[in-house]
Amino acid sequence: MTNPPDLPLPREAVWPRHDTDGLLPLMASLAAPAPGRVRVFLLIDGLGDHFLRRFGAGSALAAHRQGRITSVFPSTTSAAVTTTMTGLSPARHGLTGWFIRDRRFGGLIAPLPLCRRGGGPLAVLRLAQRLFPYRTLYQRLDGPSLVVSPREIAWSRFSKRHCRGARIVGYGGGAEGLADAVIDGARRLREAGGGYLHAYYPTFDSLCHQYGSASPEAVEEFRRVDAAFARLLEQLRGLGGEMVVTADHGFTDASDERTVDMDGHPRLAAMLECPLWGERRAAFCAVRKGREAEFEAAATEVFAGKAAVARSRDLVRAGLFGPGPVNARLAERTGTHTLLMEPGWTVVDSVPGERRHRMIGVHGGLSPEEMWIPLIRAGL
Repeated sequence: MTNPPDLPLPREAVWPRHDTDGLLPLMASLAAPAPGRVRVFLLIDGLGDHFLRRFGAGSALAAHRQGRITSVFPSTTSAAVTTTMTGLSPARHGLTGWFIRDRRFGGLIAPLPLCRRGGGPLAVLRLAQRLFPYRTLYQRLDGPSLVVSPREIAWSRFSKRHCRGARIVGYGGGAEGLADAVIDGARRLREAGGGYLHAYYPTFDSLCHQYGSASPEAVEEFRRVDAAFARLLEQLRGLGGEMVVTADHGFTDASDERTVDMDGHPRLAAMLECPLWGERRAAFCAVRKGREAEFEAAATEVFAGKAAVARSRDLVRAGLFGPGPVNARLAERTGTHTLLMEPGWTVVDSVPGERRHRMIGVHGGLSPEEMWIPLIRAGL
């Protein structure tokens, strides 16, 4: 789908593809029956297609790259990984950023660690069932499923809820530990007559956030991931199946000079019911009733050349968050307005009790670097 012409969008914006050449249709294809085959889906958090083409020359991953696909919007882990674990668009599962708004549970919360913004963990009766009421992809698949995930998050409340229908396998030891767990799990599935294995690797993403998406640390980690991928191909040769590798998003780098701090714009912040949520590259606003036109005028001035100021309902209707039926709380999760940051720009604010983390590598927006992810396939 091309970008809708009547919406305010950042320069070079990449509209997510939901019918073909996108993460959502990829997951639909992987959910199709494949009797007797072992399918391995490896998600390397943060490995955008721009990075692979820039630094991947001579790598095993680049050698098996079939092309590129778009992530979902927002181009961020909470939205995209949830799509891979459910087969649902962000419009349907409703996770629209690292922080979402849900007044049932105190306002602004982080759904992956299940904590309040600026506060402690959420201790609410039947929280996961109420916050994540949808079925998982594994509950709809024929045959057994395994989810291979780092031990520190493998049995979190988010993981256990989104892994229903699958057996969870935790691993340690970085990329080598991931490869060990995938090899063992894939062989077990082969003995069981076939099945589906979802593997997740987060370290590349963490290093890009800390050091930057073109940093020596990120490139070195990519080499380790590539070596693990090459080992998987060697060890699983002849298994009878397929490995698909992609990412949840890519990266762009930010700087202090290109950061808009809402704390420095008290007049604009006073028009909001609550602090921002979502992502630094795609932030949602809840404008006070009756002040919408005033906010649009003021925000357009403050963010001139730095962000496109859009009405969230227009973005939802245009299909930016994917096909429906939409989540019952999507309007609350997307607010009245969305700040779609221009390339290189981020927006931040603060809440009491919150420690602000400096990030060099960022994502969540619509730039080509964030939205395009690689499609890598290899027979086993």
